[in-house]
Amino acid sequence: MYAIIETGGKQYKVEEGTVLYIEKLPNAEGESVTFDKVLLVSKDGKVTAGSPTVAGATVTGKVEKHGKGAKIIVYKYKAKKNYRRKQGHRQPYSKVVIEKINA
Repeated sequence: MYAIIETGGKQYKVEEGTVLYIEKLPNAEGESVTFDKVLLVSKDGKVTAGSPTVAGATVTGKVEKHGKGAKIIVYKYKAKKNYRRKQGHRQPYSKVVIEKINA
């Protein structure tokens, strides 16, 4: 059994026990989180697609931790104009373990 959910503007294929690194959630570590934007559910070989979401379907997970991703360097440069800008960025994320798919 699997489902496709949408969170943080992205779509993820999840099964029970799946570990996701998603855009940071407001929930505290250890709290439960429910995803209600379920776009597709596959159960016993039968696929149910929503338009846009599957009615009554939810996915429950647990927030394990919050963190920041690896640093990326944003470097802007214009040739022959003495224009250089260097900026670093670390994207915040939440680590979520999927516990149950309710469909």
